[in-house]
Amino acid sequence: MADKVKLSKDGSSIDFIVSENIPASVKKFRHSPEIEGLYRFIFENDLQKEAYEIMERIVAARKAKKLKDKQDAAPAKKIEAAAAKADAKTAKKAEPVAVASAKSAKPVAKPAPKTVLKKAAPKKK
Repeated sequence: MADKVKLSKDGSSIDFIVSENIPASVKKFRHSPEIEGLYRFIFENDLQKEAYEIMERIVAARKAKKLKDKQDAAPAKKIEAAAAKADAKTAKKAEPVAVASAKSAKPVAKPAPKTVLKKAAPKKK
């Protein structure tokens, strides 16, 4: 970690050590070589304030996008709910017709109810 950050030959970008695997946890991600290099670059060049402002902009943009997506999804859900209600009403209207045709059919004989005999409980002494 004591190494200085390596800049590209033209000085326009940072050369990071690229790892082949992506860390699974947040803690491991923070300690990955790429992120440590970024932290080191920010610290060595006194860019903490600028980095914080950039992160705030990114967070605000993501929150705005998430809110916009949620608002866009709300009318779609209302339309789907209205369509579902319309389908339910149509199904209810069609249902009595099917019941009426079933009533006109011959009645089916119901099986006789089975009688269940209960065993007498033993007497207590």
